[in-house]
Amino acid sequence: MTGEVELRSLRGRPWDLLREFDRRARGAAQGKPDAAVSGSEWVGIAFRLGGEAFLLAREETREVMSYPATVTRVPGAKGWVRGLSNLRGQLLPVIDLRAFLGSGSTTVTRATRVLVANHREIPAGLLVDEVMGFRRFYESEFSADLPPTLLRCERYLAGAFKRGAEVWPVFSVRTLLESQSFLQAAAS
Repeated sequence: MTGEVELRSLRGRPWDLLREFDRRARGAAQGKPDAAVSGSEWVGIAFRLGGEAFLLAREETREVMSYPATVTRVPGAKGWVRGLSNLRGQLLPVIDLRAFLGSGSTTVTRATRVLVANHREIPAGLLVDEVMGFRRFYESEFSADLPPTLLRCERYLAGAFKRGAEVWPVFSVRTLLESQSFLQAAAS
């Protein structure tokens, strides 16, 4: 039993026990022996745009919030700029991500969320249809191959995580926010 964690030793640490159960279950699902399922873990936020699911790196997200009660329209801005919101004393541009990608505007519902980007220079809140919570993957499940998407947003992807038949494209907020098309928010 070298390298294997004894479950009894985790009795008083419920989170560590759950993490060990998760690690073992993932190994069994992949058909790998228990000792082979190790390595760094990647954590991302799963969200939905239209009928597609994506991941966003946890460190690229400052917070997830409901759609603000007040969003002030910005005259002369492109249609995908929903407006500005006051987030604890700071102005936050709210961007309709689906509209920016050319896939129609997002209808605000109870499930609609704003992903506040964690970028030191460019503040932005990305409007998405739904946030589905955290997803955890092992680094070994990552592929740099860009999967095709219905939204045709491959230029903003940083690869994908693959687990069985599931493919989770990783959306790169940094690539999006620093792109020229995003920075040109003024209507022509």
